[in-house]
Amino acid sequence: MGQQPTRAMQIYSAIVAILGWTAVVLQFYLILINRTASVAETIIRFFSFFTILTNILVAFCCTMLCLRPGAGRGGSSGSSGSWLHFFSKPATLTAITVYITIVGLVYNLVLRSYWDPLGLQLWVDELLHSVIPSLFLIFWLVFVPKNNLHWKDIFSWLIYPIAYILFILLRGALSGFYPYPFIDINKIAYHEAFINTAGLLVGFFVLSLLLIGIGKMSRR
Repeated sequence: MGQQPTRAMQIYSAIVAILGWTAVVLQFYLILINRTASVAETIIRFFSFFTILTNILVAFCCTMLCLRPGAGRGGSSGSSGSWLHFFSKPATLTAITVYITIVGLVYNLVLRSYWDPLGLQLWVDELLHSVIPSLFLIFWLVFVPKNNLHWKDIFSWLIYPIAYILFILLRGALSGFYPYPFIDINKIAYHEAFINTAGLLVGFFVLSLLLIGIGKMSRR
């Protein structure tokens, strides 16, 4: 495609990257000054949130695309085995879109009623859970090529959420800390946590189907 769409994608990626890194850094600051555990434990807890990990993933991805704007259009700059190339592949960008969209959906449909943040925390919350998920979904719709998405990609995309769920369940069993109430074994039964996590994985699967379906329709 022409130079103008590539330039537009570079600018858009830069905006999302700046917002993403700003939100993550501010959230790290807020969790430290409001900590209820040691600094080391607080840092571990910070990186135990799917929201944080996924927003870092989005910010990193957009930083790469900002520096290499042609890559997000399926370009071949860089060796095929490099991590830079990996984060610019349409399949990878679609997977990240699934992850960050789930962040937005789960927070706004399930978790928003659990607390009432104020001040800076409110602004950071909205960036992490509403603004950045919306902006990255728009990015995917406008800039990411969808012609070569395949149904089989879904199974590799599920590795990240499955690994995350196993990690927080294992660490929760050892430390007693669970980052989200719908998997908190201290407050709900094991079978309820299992049902909730299974439902979450179904959500990842269905949203992946939807985005690939959009890609298939755009091919026609």
